[in-house]
Amino acid sequence: MSTETASSSVDYPLGNLTTNSQTRVLLLGSGELGREIAIELTRLGAFVIAADSYEHAPAMQIAQETHVLDMTDAAALDALIASAHPSIIIPEIEAIATSELAKAATDNIQVVPSSRIAAICMDREALRRLAHETLGLPTTPYRFASSFNELKTGVKAVGYPCVVKPVMSSSGHGQSVIRSGKDIEAAWQKAQSERRDAKDGGISRVIVEAFAPLDYELTMLTVSSSAGIVVCSPIGQRQVDGDYRESWQPAQVNPAILEKAQAIARKAVGGLVDIAHENHEHGWGVFGVELFVLKNGEVLFNEVSPRPHDTGMVTMISQRLSEFALHARAVLGIPVTEDSVALAFKDGEVAASHAIVVSGNGSVTFSNIPQALSQPDTDLRIFGKPTVNGHRRMAVALATGCNEAEARQKAAQIETALHITIGR
Repeated sequence: MSTETASSSVDYPLGNLTTNSQTRVLLLGSGELGREIAIELTRLGAFVIAADSYEHAPAMQIAQETHVLDMTDAAALDALIASAHPSIIIPEIEAIATSELAKAATDNIQVVPSSRIAAICMDREALRRLAHETLGLPTTPYRFASSFNELKTGVKAVGYPCVVKPVMSSSGHGQSVIRSGKDIEAAWQKAQSERRDAKDGGISRVIVEAFAPLDYELTMLTVSSSAGIVVCSPIGQRQVDGDYRESWQPAQVNPAILEKAQAIARKAVGGLVDIAHENHEHGWGVFGVELFVLKNGEVLFNEVSPRPHDTGMVTMISQRLSEFALHARAVLGIPVTEDSVALAFKDGEVAASHAIVVSGNGSVTFSNIPQALSQPDTDLRIFGKPTVNGHRRMAVALATGCNEAEARQKAAQIETALHITIGR
């Protein structure tokens, strides 16, 4: 399925431009993050083509052209790229046939941030080896395993408790905590059955990591653009089962810890961008660098997402330019500087986001919105997802306050005040 509408023409001097000189951007994945990216790209005059595995995905409601396909199907993705004639491809999800991204890059299409970075960041093993063994970033002790017996050996090496994750997965899928030997077999089975590529059969490698004495987690949004690399103010977060539920910015951290966090973020993104340059690609875009802060003040690298991060939705109210606006500018070649990532409120104030997760089956209706947004300095983004089946993040509440507690409370109160109904 595809649809297309007309659009005005704006020429950015990037990639393989089409005959009408308009920059065509193909979004691979059209969820709530893709929706905001599409809004920002269209504001800057780009022609947006949104693709996903289902109809009426959030970004499809914004884009000028839409396509429905299985993006893990290499042939289908290759056919889409050939027919869409994009100047730029932006992967918004991880379940993509990365081989086709590499092929597109050789055809002078700008892959964001690069085809090689996309492949590395989708593979926990490749990313961890780059971060720790090549770039020298501090991480938790870890081992990789290709079998149940290797997992047992890895668990013995890192000790209890430890965490097991498939190397090809995200958002907590297939993840387990092992507290004793009796948990190992269940963790292995869960990793195999819930990994991203489970439908392909076979055995997936897993990573087993020591359970860090965690104090809190930080997201450092880091932007690579034609002006270099800049880092946003730190974002604190709360997760449930590996999924984001709340975030706030700026997180109140010790200056020494902030300095370490900024240095790790810059080095991680710089290392990835260097790889992009080796492959004659730009490496431009927003990166969500995830860090662990331990109780002793040590800061460890965890992961990096080569795209706007879900915890970064707070930037829609906290920064002059949201992470989505920064991403759009960076990939279009517009310089992103320190001024670009400035906070939008007075010193001492804090902004918060609160994910609204709906459980049930059917279409979702939001009402009582005027009452929910009756407090000053609050906002709401309803994603427009067509249905929920089980539980699904359907909206995000946003607020600012005099401190973290007030901002988080105001954002949570928006959800409490909303009337959410599920129909069939």
